Amino acid sequence: MDRLIVFTGGGTAGHVLPARAVIEQLASDSSFRFAWIGSRKGIERSMVESWGVPYHPVPSGKLRRYVSIRNVLDLFSVVFGILVSLGVLARLRPVLLFSKGGYVSVPPVVAARILGIPVFTHESDVRAGLATRINARFAQRVLVAYEDTRETLAPAYRDRVVVTGNPVRAAVAQGGRAEGLGLLGFSGDRPVILFIGGSLGSAQINELVALLLPKLHAQCDIVHQRGNHSPSRPDDDHYRSFAFAAEAFPHYLAAATVVVCRAGAGTLWELAVTGKPAILIPLGTAGSRGDQIDNARFFAARNAAVVLEPPDAGADRLQSEIERLLADPALREEIAGAVSDLASGNPAATIAGLIRQVVQEA
Repeated sequence: MDRLIVFTGGGTAGHVLPARAVIEQLASDSSFRFAWIGSRKGIERSMVESWGVPYHPVPSGKLRRYVSIRNVLDLFSVVFGILVSLGVLARLRPVLLFSKGGYVSVPPVVAARILGIPVFTHESDVRAGLATRINARFAQRVLVAYEDTRETLAPAYRDRVVVTGNPVRAAVAQGGRAEGLGLLGFSGDRPVILFIGGSLGSAQINELVALLLPKLHAQCDIVHQRGNHSPSRPDDDHYRSFAFAAEAFPHYLAAATVVVCRAGAGTLWELAVTGKPAILIPLGTAGSRGDQIDNARFFAARNAAVVLEPPDAGADRLQSEIERLLADPALREEIAGAVSDLASGNPAATIAGLIRQVVQEA
């Protein structure tokens, strides 16, 4: 029997790569097929199509938490997105819709509910975002990474919550230090600092790399994921940069002694799965809803990371924290153990099992 699962979500790689982990688990059953509904211009299209998954673009309007005339205009985009999603889903006739969040996910979720298609929605952050809080109204299951997330949802939907953790691609845990060093061309004699700017690039982290590079260059090998929209600088004997390398990234991560990154949910669970000590520089509330600050504080409270919140994330403070971690192997080991404790079980397999259960009962 041929069974189609439609996935939706997008905006950043953090809304896409966890879904890939679930697809990998389901793909072991040849009766499952997959498709994706996403935005017309988001990063998710090229990523999804590179996996060989059919992609169906729909209109989407941004969900804002502040007053703006654009909210009125985007409301029409959301309504249009629901209508287009109704057409796509009626044609595809999936057995389930899985939402990975982001504002693009709302129209397909609403459309699926209208058509009587079961909906699962997954929240990766400690505090549920607006899209998840909307999607929870229409979802049969609300999957979350942390027990604490349950309390950030309306009481009426809490009985639908299942704590699964955050799905991570199996390849992330299979990265090899020796292979990473070989790909990077490093000898392994120096500590390796991995700076992760995210799929779109973090201007703050990229600027910090530029400021710290002359100081770190003398004692470390530096790996810099700068993002797709950030300019590159020339590589040298102790510096390597790349825009976004999903396939080689697990090996780069395995080679790292210390990681410096944002506090996006997907990245945090990759750190947890691999047991990497990290310095987190969360995106502040000026650039987001504050989800990264919540994530970072959750990890810091469990001694699972060092956190530099704005305005403490200057170059001097970051250099000091890097040097402190490099000088203290016991501290690195303590953080690595604490972060590993947060990634128990196999979230991707758990989610795939829940999907199979609903599909079999249908």
